[in-house]
Amino acid sequence: MTETKITFEDLGLPEDLLSAVLELGFETPSPIQQACIPHLLSGRDVLGMAQTGSGKTAAFSLPLLAKIDVAQHHPQLLVMAPTRELAIQVADACEQFTKRVKGMRIVTLYGGQRYDIQLRALKQGAQVVVGTPGRILDHIRRGTLDLSNLQSIVLDEADEMLRMGFIEDVETVMAELPEQHQTALFSATMPEPIRRITKRFMKDPQEVKIQSTQRTNPDITQICWFVRGYRKNEALLRFLETEDFDAAILFTRTKTGTLDVTELLEKHGFRAAALNGDMTQQLREQTLDRLRNGSLDILVATDVAARGLDVERISLVVNYDIPLDAESYVHRIGRTGRAGRAGRAILFVEPRERRLLGNIERLMKKPIDEVDVPNHEILQERRREKFKAQVTKQLEHHDLEQYRGLLEDLFTADQDLEDIAAAMLMLLQGKQKLILPPDPPMEPRKSERVRDGRRGERRDNPRSQERRGYGNPIPMDLYRIEVGRADGIDVRHIVGAIANEGDINSRNIGHIKMYDDYSTIELPQGMPNELLQMFGKTRVLNKQMRMTFVGAVNGDEHGQRPGGKRKGRSENGSARGERKFREKKDRTFSEKDDRKPKRARKG
Repeated sequence: MTETKITFEDLGLPEDLLSAVLELGFETPSPIQQACIPHLLSGRDVLGMAQTGSGKTAAFSLPLLAKIDVAQHHPQLLVMAPTRELAIQVADACEQFTKRVKGMRIVTLYGGQRYDIQLRALKQGAQVVVGTPGRILDHIRRGTLDLSNLQSIVLDEADEMLRMGFIEDVETVMAELPEQHQTALFSATMPEPIRRITKRFMKDPQEVKIQSTQRTNPDITQICWFVRGYRKNEALLRFLETEDFDAAILFTRTKTGTLDVTELLEKHGFRAAALNGDMTQQLREQTLDRLRNGSLDILVATDVAARGLDVERISLVVNYDIPLDAESYVHRIGRTGRAGRAGRAILFVEPRERRLLGNIERLMKKPIDEVDVPNHEILQERRREKFKAQVTKQLEHHDLEQYRGLLEDLFTADQDLEDIAAAMLMLLQGKQKLILPPDPPMEPRKSERVRDGRRGERRDNPRSQERRGYGNPIPMDLYRIEVGRADGIDVRHIVGAIANEGDINSRNIGHIKMYDDYSTIELPQGMPNELLQMFGKTRVLNKQMRMTFVGAVNGDEHGQRPGGKRKGRSENGSARGERKFREKKDRTFSEKDDRKPKRARKG
């Protein structure tokens, strides 16, 4: 018995949306689209549990866009997303789906964009509003966003909004909506605060749960390389030269990293471009179009900028910087091996990042095979194969006979043709030498990983001094920011500002302690200076953070020094010493701030 395949034509979408979907190359809806679209078209609330990459953007946008009346120039659909990058991505998808619908206006609202641009778009009568919770709530309070006639609302990646501290803002916005409206909520997990929203604001929601197949996808071959013997950029070039791929995406931890790696690749002849949160939407789209049409082969991106990216050509993912949480790794490698396509993923692991690798393996429920950097023999053989293929192809050129005559004119008959060909090989090889010297001998490898009897599990070094952020063991530094409770600020405002402005996953923001006049925050070690300078100018509720470095946070408690002694804490673990240290630290900051006025009074 043959199973009937469902197509988008079977889901009841209007013709203008259906045409746009088919033009984009989509034929068969994904499981979550098959389940959600009929429910949302019929007006029912939907509670969807699915991972990124399952196709949920189309699952909620297509049916809800189909119900919009373009003759009415007021917001009818509101989509709230945790980050500006995701909001831009959702808005872009909506624009693609409605390109045949005349009179449809879509506005994106997020922090960091000028208010006048957003106000002008709202005044023109946008029917679709996509944005982050904080900026949407800000417009509601200013009276510039009227949701009194809203038909439907979507909460996308609700668990991420919870982690970023936006849930109170979400609940405030939800309370402003008219009584008769449709709600769709999507979340990879369902913690209790999200359940509370579903019970309070949703009416008999239809639950759709799609099991993630990314963790066990047999079509993605995963390998890792421990950083030793070579610098990461040298190893990256060797891997890219010897890997067979159509297009690749490289992940770095920071925006600056995307630019540095892109510059490296371009210098060595790769067609590469960066993708990060600083890019305009127009430039982002141009970059993705180049990747799709084959004029670009490698994309270097941050996690947030590449969220939800699906380009069929991508067959290789390189984790140049290991992600700070295991779920991000799942999302990263999910950029390849999609829709039954085969893919390959390479992970670079610094020695101090072994615990992060262990977290990934536990989540994936299987070990990731370790490999060595391709040696000079492999690299040399691959270069020769490519060179031979280029020459063989050129032998078929119709102008070859003319160049044969030129060769006879240039050289005398007594010169050996093989010598001439060898000399030409030397000239043509360029920077990619066809004869490579042997690699320098490497020191014998110490046991970097000790596996116990259980499948894929590592025993971590007990002396490891890694620090947990929100559920992730990473080394942390402590910073002071000049905003506190007296400014009307709470933790969620700080988390939102850091996550959005710095393109940092909220899971990688550590503990935040708030005082009346200032606060302290833990961020991953190795933050680029450019990013820290930007944070210094970032505003929280219209007040500059003025971020300054305090010191490293090592060990399992705050304030532990690398040597093992805790600042201000006595050997017997008394809390009195720690309290004195905090008082001393506060005094130091206070004296530093008051130093100039005191000198002035002396004068």
